[in-house]
Amino acid sequence: MDTIVSLADLTHDYGNHVALDHLDVAVPAGVTGLVGANGAGKTTMLRILLGLLHPTAGSVTVLGHDALADPLSVRAQVGYMPEGSALPKDQTAADFVAYTAQMAGLPSGDARRRASETLFLVGLAEERFRFLGDFSTGMAQRVKLAQAIVHGPRLILLDEPASGLDPDGRVQMLELIRRLGSFGINVIVSSHVLSDIESTCDYVVMLDAGRLVRSGPVVGSHSTSTVSVEIVGPADRFTSALAAAGVEYAVDRNAISVIADGDDVFDAIRDAAAASRVGIMRLERRSFTLEDEFLRRADV
Repeated sequence: MDTIVSLADLTHDYGNHVALDHLDVAVPAGVTGLVGANGAGKTTMLRILLGLLHPTAGSVTVLGHDALADPLSVRAQVGYMPEGSALPKDQTAADFVAYTAQMAGLPSGDARRRASETLFLVGLAEERFRFLGDFSTGMAQRVKLAQAIVHGPRLILLDEPASGLDPDGRVQMLELIRRLGSFGINVIVSSHVLSDIESTCDYVVMLDAGRLVRSGPVVGSHSTSTVSVEIVGPADRFTSALAAAGVEYAVDRNAISVIADGDDVFDAIRDAAAASRVGIMRLERRSFTLEDEFLRRADV
């Protein structure tokens, strides 16, 4: 895949607090989830991509442009949906989104047309002439999404787009994000809710306290298996055989969780049992989620 964002040794601190710690990441085209707990460094990373913050060290390339040396070229091709409240209460949705389109360089007539089309896309066609101060949280989130995409950017950065939404609103927002990806628009969506990312994104960048935990495709249970194994015999011999074969595992009480791609996990367990001369008493396959991986890899 084409790389749309590249970070090399990216570091940023706020005095004694290190927000980003030597990140090396290449984000491919498509819909990418930026995940981590509150305070993991997600918003700091997005602001650096926009050129709003200058990192302490490292380099940043967005859509082929140096975000530090040429931030205006980046912002001309990027849409941004901030997490916090950022809407003028005394403007209508149509006026506000048209204004942001004009700020991005669209002529007045084109800006109003695109504003109407974009508000229709996000489900606010009937509400577009209402004042933003009268909007619910869910409607306000949709307006923020509309202003991020109205100028036709190549990349959209969404900072906690489902924050504060009720369950129905969250489902609708995630569906909108999936639709944007189906239109061929690149998206980086920040969230601390891993299940949202798992259902929406193709790729994930996982942060914990500013450190990179994982960067790679979102892996579902169809391609990666975790099997809980109970054995009869010395567990250390069995785990040593797994380690010698390069198989990832974790010991959980009386069971051993073995992780491998697809059905290869069963071949790995069979071979390790034969090599260590232990018996297998029970096998149980279970789903392998992003939350499982985060808890296994992160320092939590």
